[in-house]
Amino acid sequence: MAYKEEYFKWYSPNLGTDFEMQVYGHGGYPVVVFPTTMGRYFESKDFDLIESASWFLEQGKVQIFAVDSIDKLSWYNKNVHPSKRVENHNWYDKMILEEVVGKIRHNTPSGKVAVAGPSFGGYQAANFAFRHPEVVSHLFSMSGAFNIKTFLDGHYDENVYFNNPVDYLPNTNNPHLHHIDIVLGTSDWDICKDSNLELSHILNQKGLNHWLDMRKWAKHDWPIWRDMFPHYLSRI
Repeated sequence: MAYKEEYFKWYSPNLGTDFEMQVYGHGGYPVVVFPTTMGRYFESKDFDLIESASWFLEQGKVQIFAVDSIDKLSWYNKNVHPSKRVENHNWYDKMILEEVVGKIRHNTPSGKVAVAGPSFGGYQAANFAFRHPEVVSHLFSMSGAFNIKTFLDGHYDENVYFNNPVDYLPNTNNPHLHHIDIVLGTSDWDICKDSNLELSHILNQKGLNHWLDMRKWAKHDWPIWRDMFPHYLSRI
């Protein structure tokens, strides 16, 4: 049995340009997957992350929405001022909220979606979930890092603050945060291990239940993420 696969491209009014997305599965709980650094919507298929979830897709347990990134225009855009980089990301955040999540969240009675991603996609998923907890039921971050100040050449403003989870989470009291199933996946050889320990500490300080999944003998790379992903999907 093979899972359904469908390509979408549309003009995004928020971004002012075309946006692309690949959807896997014929139905089930909506899971938005963000790519790694400057990754594309097809990355998770190319590196077999989608294949690792094939049983869930074939059984109609989940439907995966693999979205594109605009990292080259935002966090990694050295051709514009740091304030513009963050502003561009805010447009991306608004686009995901309105044009992706807004259209798929009612595929399930909860009116919510799961979000996931490896590496920089783990940051994207976490930041989206913590900013919009009213529409997110599950967060599966795989080897994410959660402090983006290093991308901004010392610039700091309100927009930076509200996209930097280690800064804004300690001061956030949105009750919806308590209803998210949060998983922080990392490993003892992960370059982002300390970032996950830091975020776990913040979540503990906030009284937010979560699972810090510390794996053994694994590096920051696709093999461990392919192991993590189906394990986390089984929580939905």
